[in-house]
Amino acid sequence: MPVIIENRVTSGTFSLDGGTWDVDNNVWIVGDESECVIIDAPHDVATIVEQVGDRKVLAVLLTHAHDDHITVARELAARVGSLVHLHPADLELWQLTHPGTEPDRFLADGQEFTVAGTVLKAIHTPGHSPGSTCFHLESEGTVFTGDTLFQGGPGATGRSFSSRPTILASIRERLLTLPPETVVRTGHGPDTTIGAEAEALAAVTA
Repeated sequence: MPVIIENRVTSGTFSLDGGTWDVDNNVWIVGDESECVIIDAPHDVATIVEQVGDRKVLAVLLTHAHDDHITVARELAARVGSLVHLHPADLELWQLTHPGTEPDRFLADGQEFTVAGTVLKAIHTPGHSPGSTCFHLESEGTVFTGDTLFQGGPGATGRSFSSRPTILASIRERLLTLPPETVVRTGHGPDTTIGAEAEALAAVTA
């Protein structure tokens, strides 16, 4: 059975460093008609659960722990009977939204998740946040980049817990090494490709 990649957009706010902004977030669901994983858990449990339907959810994978990506992670995992996975370097950010708790599982660089007969591989890409993680679905020629790489360049690094030199190094060393035709599915906004972003980043300096 072929792998299905689905997108739902949820709307809410992002808050950090005393500011709050309205945002639309991409939620990615990867699997087939019987099982799936969910990438990110923003804003609206009902919308995500509706998209999942009666499929078995093998994991809730978080690209990073800014509140607009994890707000409903706990509730979502409980609703679908699954576990939340996050890189440990983002634990401090996680606890700003979910005080006194930890995610169910900590992600490791290179960790693999098998779903629908294929493999999602975690790639640690710090910079936007210390624990930012992308998920490479090599069989389908795509990578889910959260807020690390967008159409038009790197994610934001102007707030706490972020570093522009670090995100540029992560993108160049961990993402631009993927085939140029790889589709980049982002945490906000439209898709792009590795090739398009490699060209755009060629002249960018830290």
